[in-house]
Amino acid sequence: MYPETRYFDMLSDTSPQVSCYITAPSYILQHLECRIVNSMSSLIVSDSEELVSNVIAVECSDMEKKIPFPICIAIPFTARYRGNYRDIMVKMSDINLQSSYLTPNSLEGMRGSYKGTCAEVKVYKLGIFSVVSCLKKESFTVTKKGLTLKPSMDSRVSLNYPPGVFSSPVLVQLKVQPVDPSLVAYLKTQQDTSYPVVSTSPLIHVKHPSIHPFQKPVTVFLPCAPYPDKKTLGSEIDLKRTASATTNRIIPLYLNRTKSASLRKPGNNACEPLKLLGFRSRDGDWFGLDDVVVRNMQSGLVAFELCEHLERFVVLHLSSNVENSHLVSFVKALEEAMLSTTACAVLCHQKDNPRRVVILVVPSKDLSQVLRGLRLEAFSGPPEPSRPFQVKEGDQLLLRFTGNIFASSNGKDYEKEYKLIFHLQRKPRLELQIKEVDEFGNYSCPHYKGTIVIYKIPKEKVVHNLDQSLILDENHHHLPICKLPLKLPKHKKLINRPQSTKIISTDPAGALWDNLLHWLAEELSEENATRLSSSLPVRRSTVELIRLKSPGDLTEQIHELLCFWKKSLPKSTDKVRLLARHLRQIGRRDLAEELTFKWEQKVFTEPQQWFDTAE
Repeated sequence: MYPETRYFDMLSDTSPQVSCYITAPSYILQHLECRIVNSMSSLIVSDSEELVSNVIAVECSDMEKKIPFPICIAIPFTARYRGNYRDIMVKMSDINLQSSYLTPNSLEGMRGSYKGTCAEVKVYKLGIFSVVSCLKKESFTVTKKGLTLKPSMDSRVSLNYPPGVFSSPVLVQLKVQPVDPSLVAYLKTQQDTSYPVVSTSPLIHVKHPSIHPFQKPVTVFLPCAPYPDKKTLGSEIDLKRTASATTNRIIPLYLNRTKSASLRKPGNNACEPLKLLGFRSRDGDWFGLDDVVVRNMQSGLVAFELCEHLERFVVLHLSSNVENSHLVSFVKALEEAMLSTTACAVLCHQKDNPRRVVILVVPSKDLSQVLRGLRLEAFSGPPEPSRPFQVKEGDQLLLRFTGNIFASSNGKDYEKEYKLIFHLQRKPRLELQIKEVDEFGNYSCPHYKGTIVIYKIPKEKVVHNLDQSLILDENHHHLPICKLPLKLPKHKKLINRPQSTKIISTDPAGALWDNLLHWLAEELSEENATRLSSSLPVRRSTVELIRLKSPGDLTEQIHELLCFWKKSLPKSTDKVRLLARHLRQIGRRDLAEELTFKWEQKVFTEPQQWFDTAE
């Protein structure tokens, strides 16, 4: 019995994470290296797969060591969505990203102190490993005697191969991809030509050897209700998966239509046409099969006969006849929508430390739950979550910091760009420390200001090297999918003001001046202060410096300005008469008269202790 070792990798500066568990001879375990390479995850997932684990690279540091394969590797994973139609598989990729799939021996947890779930497989070579959730695939062998295929994921689907359909045994692989009614409803709002589509059957993926053509027609039975009734889906479709992961991917806003385009309730009308559409890779496109008659059977089933192999096919229930080109366009859009998720970008600050932020890309259906979880972690907004946008599994999101704020992932190196890779079941999350670029910037505001501009780079546009994926420069010029405003409160600074702006008087006249200038600073509005700074013979650079000394405190700024102006005048100048003239010029004759009266009558706005002593 070989020993088992767990391998750690550092995903952050604070906490190591278990990358995998490996069971092998001790002398081999000493030379194995396991790294988490999630930066390559865009290149790992394909088609309808969803990543549910870290991406692990397993290598042997001693190339001359001969490894006694097979060895056992267990990878921790978390799958939030399971169901009849999906399977958990371990995907193994080589250095050129050529992949194969391994069925886990077990999906058990409780390995030492780890209480989660692990996918355990036996491997015969090292490489890049990940756990993915993918459409369940079932294989059948069709002999000369024929066979009726009824996949376990949906017993309503049936393929009847009659005796003699093949001249020798043939291996057939079958996958069933359910179509949620809300996707159909959403697409009908986007394409007027596809409005007659009432409902669809599941999308069927079938793989036959191309060298074995059909000798006889194959009869196919599919569920395709005459109207979308979710209750009929309940017995076969995992409603939890469908309702939470697919239905709510579509924004309810899009389902609004004008009155003329409101959905009618089609009856159980046998005359309503049924249309079969198929896909062949050699043709590279979908097409309508006009020569195939689709019959309406009982209990929401339809039946038809296939005389040729189709790699994918689907039946559309229509309320009226539609041209094939429009139906092909609808099915293409349907395939695209089934791979997309409506998501939002969320930015929150830590309450006790606003310089620490967390950025998440959240499916719209999970937004309320995620925000509640962030509040429990002492994170909160503003800003509000971004507007919804469409994103696919494996798409990269480039976060570009603009304005007077940039960020750091380690608290040391501050950058303007960061990257998130979207995976529906992985909860993309980025924790950063933010900092102002220029501490003297945004001088007229109590906050430093910036913006996070988010761009989407589809996974098809991503190239890679062995260590991490790289983003093509040409994609940087794409329009952003959303923006998040960013604010950072300024620190209150204790400023040692220059001696020239301080009034330290030992006589009643000096104290009276100081008192009057404080009074006047409190009486002037921001508009008055702007006009007065333009009227007084004070340099603009001096005005800017005064604003930087007291950001956000208008009264203190005006007081500093008046003190500087008074100090710059000769002692023989009649400062009261001159200041009163400037006040009249800016339209504050009332303050000019009150200033003159207070000076002549030696009126203090507040009793001064030194004045009482002098008396």
